[in-house]
Amino acid sequence: MSIAQQFHHLQTRLQECWEGTETFVPELPKGPGGIERDIVVVPSLSFPQPELAKITGYTHYEERQLYTLIQLRNPRTRMIYITSQPLHPSIIDYYLDLLPGVPSSHARDRLLLLATYDRSDKPLTAKILERPRLVKRIRQALRPNQAYMVCFNSTPLERELAVTLGIPLYSTDPDLLYWGTKAGSRELFAAAGIPHPVGSGFLATVSELVQAIAHLQAKYPHLHRLVVKLNEAFSGEGNALLDLTQVHPTTSPTDPAHLQRLENSLADMRFQAPNETWDSYRQRFITLGGIVEAFIDGSQKRSPSVQGRITPDGRVEIISTHEQLLNAPEGQIFIGCEFPAHADYRHQLQDLGRTAGTYLAQQGVIGYYGLDFVATFDADQQAWELAAIEINLRKGGTTHPFMTLQFLTDGHYELESGLFYSKHRRPKFYIASDNLCQPQYRGLLPNDLLDMIARYHLHFDSSTETGTVFHLMGALSEFGKLGLVSIGNTPEEAQAIYTQTIGVLDAAAL
Repeated sequence: MSIAQQFHHLQTRLQECWEGTETFVPELPKGPGGIERDIVVVPSLSFPQPELAKITGYTHYEERQLYTLIQLRNPRTRMIYITSQPLHPSIIDYYLDLLPGVPSSHARDRLLLLATYDRSDKPLTAKILERPRLVKRIRQALRPNQAYMVCFNSTPLERELAVTLGIPLYSTDPDLLYWGTKAGSRELFAAAGIPHPVGSGFLATVSELVQAIAHLQAKYPHLHRLVVKLNEAFSGEGNALLDLTQVHPTTSPTDPAHLQRLENSLADMRFQAPNETWDSYRQRFITLGGIVEAFIDGSQKRSPSVQGRITPDGRVEIISTHEQLLNAPEGQIFIGCEFPAHADYRHQLQDLGRTAGTYLAQQGVIGYYGLDFVATFDADQQAWELAAIEINLRKGGTTHPFMTLQFLTDGHYELESGLFYSKHRRPKFYIASDNLCQPQYRGLLPNDLLDMIARYHLHFDSSTETGTVFHLMGALSEFGKLGLVSIGNTPEEAQAIYTQTIGVLDAAAL
């Protein structure tokens, strides 16, 4: 059998884990009688390296999935967590000390940490596959009929590793990843009746890009700005904005002279990634392809999102909504989020997320997915209008803060209100960021951060279920970069905790 055929066979075992299960616990399949499970965590960012290189400290983003260690609160769960480089022991201690009701020593006995000792730019999954002795050690540590694998994003590499280990993968089949590209997203929006900006389908060449821009100018002469997007990019780093006000067609938009003017204007696009130029962007566009669509303007503008998951038996579940925090010249790059999204359109987000999830499930997709939107306020209608701009078939920047909250509080997301309630029925809110970056943080070791957390009481308090949980600690020393999730019982409390935490860190690090 081919790798694809073997993979499909393995996935049927994953589906069996959910048969007869009424509720779905994220990443924790329930078998008959609550049998034990082994979870293999491969936090590989399997994206084109030039796109990842735009993200400061991306080599440490393998730490973002350390929230999965909180699942060791279940005394019948074992876990194997694999990284490119060994993790600092203090970082592991920090997460295990968060576990409510379970001795950290008991959790540690059920955790196997492995590393490839490879600092190269290859995806972690590729590094693992290149080390047969490491693969053998993983296999020997597993109970194959009780094990499954989770990842950040699924590609043919993750599929091959799952087959090599002989365990199913809780993520979508790489053959279906088209629906998570920019072109695939637009196709799904059109097919499912989800509002989205006018634009193009997949464009394979710069010539096709120019023709598509000219077509949009002809059909929508009121357009002033367009956004060009690489078909496969990360966190908005592959976006570029084109100002059309200086390249209005003097005759026909398809006139050769106008097409040449349009092509020349591409060099003046506002690239969202730092140090990007048309020469470098053009090469990646030729390699990856892309789309172009209208840039949505508005005097009041927000960037909400909705997240869902599709279980192996095809059920669609909405798990969260967020307001995304964006940065860059035109607010195109994700830097953090607030939970939940505004009540003005929270339920509409849920409905559109379920519509997209149903369509994806019909195509055979399983696992996590998310939809990003642009929300603009219509003053005449006194209402917010939503336009979908992207689908992500993977874990994203909103996944780990929400899962951290869920695992820590043993709570649930309530569709009726769009709010999250802890086990003790407390409503929970948070602000999270992957991009807390300050020059004075450079040189700080994980132990230095832990000293600050203890000295200034910045830790998460399990009794009140409030406080801050940190991640990306390994990026502190070299890049001065840190991630955090500040959790409160009200939006105002979450904001106050977030602001206080940053203020204390900034002052203490001097």
